[in-house]
Amino acid sequence: MRKIGIFGGTFDPIHYGHLRPALEILDAFSLDSMLFIPAGQPPHRRAPRASAEQRLAMVRAAVQGEPHFQVDERELKRSGPSYMADTLLELQREYSGAALVLVLGTDAFLGLPGWERWREVFDYAHVAVAHRPGWWLQAEGELASLLAERFDANPRRALERPAGSILLRPVTQLEISSTRIREEAAAGRELRYLVPDAVRELIIKSACYRKES
Repeated sequence: MRKIGIFGGTFDPIHYGHLRPALEILDAFSLDSMLFIPAGQPPHRRAPRASAEQRLAMVRAAVQGEPHFQVDERELKRSGPSYMADTLLELQREYSGAALVLVLGTDAFLGLPGWERWREVFDYAHVAVAHRPGWWLQAEGELASLLAERFDANPRRALERPAGSILLRPVTQLEISSTRIREEAAAGRELRYLVPDAVRELIIKSACYRKES
């Protein structure tokens, strides 16, 4: 069974804090590919600072050279808010028979019940929670029940099915945030080692964050 990772986000901008965990999840679960999907209109946060075209260009620049990383721009082309349930349904239909693995950080997973049609996610994909080494998920309410029902400690076994499980995986946590990068760029400070050089060059050339106070 083909195994495809799904890594969504606003990527405003994409940085090493996204890329390193994505690579570790790819390797840990022997995924065939990892799709980076920039959000068009994120429903749970303010509009991205950089334009859709600029964010897409940065994601493409960031993943170049890694053959297992791919960019999917469907959410940027879709009108209206970007709902992951819609995206996963489309991907399930396109990659019939494949196991889809949605990669979430711990904060995103803990916020899952606030997503539109969040329970549908498990009809279309597994969810891999990328967390800090030594950390254990402290879930309550709906999430605690969900973990009791869907957590699988054996990823190899879980990924023999196309969807439905929760997987936990410790990954390297780099203390980098897109907010900080935008602030650094707005102040004209150096971005080297926060983002890939190709992304840094695009940020400098476009000046997409220079007006942010």
